[in-house]
Amino acid sequence: MSSQDQLDRWNERFAIAGVASIVAGNGGLPKVLITTQGASAEIYLHGAQLTSWRPAGFEEVIFLSGQSRWEEGKAIRGGIPVCFPWFRAKSDNPKAPAHGFVRTRTWRLESISQESDSVVVSLSTETDEESRQWWPFACRAVLKITIGATLRLDFSVNNTGADSFSFEEALHTYNRVGEAGSVRIAGLDGVSFLDNRKVNERKVQAGEVQLAGATDNAYLDTRSAVEILDPVLKRRIRLEKENSLTTVVWNPWSEDAAKLADLGDDEWEQFACVEASNILGSPVLLAPGEDHTMTAVIRVSQKTD
Repeated sequence: MSSQDQLDRWNERFAIAGVASIVAGNGGLPKVLITTQGASAEIYLHGAQLTSWRPAGFEEVIFLSGQSRWEEGKAIRGGIPVCFPWFRAKSDNPKAPAHGFVRTRTWRLESISQESDSVVVSLSTETDEESRQWWPFACRAVLKITIGATLRLDFSVNNTGADSFSFEEALHTYNRVGEAGSVRIAGLDGVSFLDNRKVNERKVQAGEVQLAGATDNAYLDTRSAVEILDPVLKRRIRLEKENSLTTVVWNPWSEDAAKLADLGDDEWEQFACVEASNILGSPVLLAPGEDHTMTAVIRVSQKTD
């Protein structure tokens, strides 16, 4: 079946006139385009990755690198990658893909529907023979993305095998900002965190987080909302979450950005990653037949202070 024939089939089944369509995106990879009065968005089937969300009245909220690779087997740099079933490098196999294997595979488009003022896109993927070379367990993962004035992501994992397993997960959100060094991140004061830049040295956050260099922090036992206060774009981005016990804050700064071939040398200034996760000492354990859902909710508003 040709690529155009596949797009035609998807559109016959899932398109909503004037609201949702499936088109060829960068590198010919299929993407879902959403346009409503409340927001617009783009979601690639590759990695089930949302790469754009623009609520009405605001500039783009999600950062996407101009140097991103658009190829099968390669991760998209920016957007909201799904990290699963491990985060960062795999502890027992340095040759395994960083952040797991689901962000570089094509997910199945399950449904597109309108619910009130929002559009809901559901995608799924399952473990298979290829994934078992990295991870020996069986599961089905579903990502439900609700697009409107608020963005909501529900990432669900169901253990479809005969053995219990544990996993890490993250919705690795690249929040677009005016200037990384100018933003303040509120909501983590007094929270213990592990500094991956210093071999996971344990520290305690004092006041707001202010990025002043390469940052890779995992904030522990935190369920509260976090806000990115952006004086350049004059807005605040609020992250709320459910069933998530860690919050990651990441920016490579100039020194680490230069090592990333799919990130422009100055693009690190345009984003701050703040993400719902369950990593390190907070993995999720699932018995056979059990499931787990982690939720991230993102809102944007005008900054008033």
